[in-house]
Amino acid sequence: MKLLLFSDLHCNERAAASLVARSQEADVLVGAGDFGNMRRGLAVTLDILQTADKPAIFVPGNAESAEELTAACQQWSAAHVLHGTGITLDGVRFFGLGGGVPVTPFGAWSYDLTEEEAAAMLANCTACDVLVCHSPPRNVVDLSSGGRHLGSTAIRAAIERVRPQLMVCGHIHDSAGQQAMLGTTTVINAGHAEIIYEVALPNS
Repeated sequence: MKLLLFSDLHCNERAAASLVARSQEADVLVGAGDFGNMRRGLAVTLDILQTADKPAIFVPGNAESAEELTAACQQWSAAHVLHGTGITLDGVRFFGLGGGVPVTPFGAWSYDLTEEEAAAMLANCTACDVLVCHSPPRNVVDLSSGGRHLGSTAIRAAIERVRPQLMVCGHIHDSAGQQAMLGTTTVINAGHAEIIYEVALPNS
């Protein structure tokens, strides 16, 4: 299964249209959050992405809540919003968690989770092939321009426990487009890099 990975569109119509064009090479869109800006503008990119006519797996970023993203995708039957939940598409198991983890310094508009809240929601993930989170794991594709690692310890622990084939994230723009290994898991901070990644189907 070929996945088209992206994150952090932030109302960028040109990036969304480019993803639609690239989607012809993929089977599923995987968006790791921040479709809008500061809890506004979700429809700007989602209306464009919907024209791709492909199944989609989305998690909320810290720029939109799970409820807001779910409502915005209500008329898009092929879009699946995951937040502490999972779904299986054509035998590939996806699990998702949105929001900024740990809590960001951005204030009341930011949709954030504490490490403890994230760990509790990730406990629902007992097995998956693809883990999609807005925030990266601690010390992996999470380096800011100031040289600080801003990722989540709870997400890192979940990857080490479940060992998915692939983990997709965003959030830390300075590490966008980067990928690394965490154990046997490929971790990709997607950004606007339009990365196509092929996951192996179970028993293939």
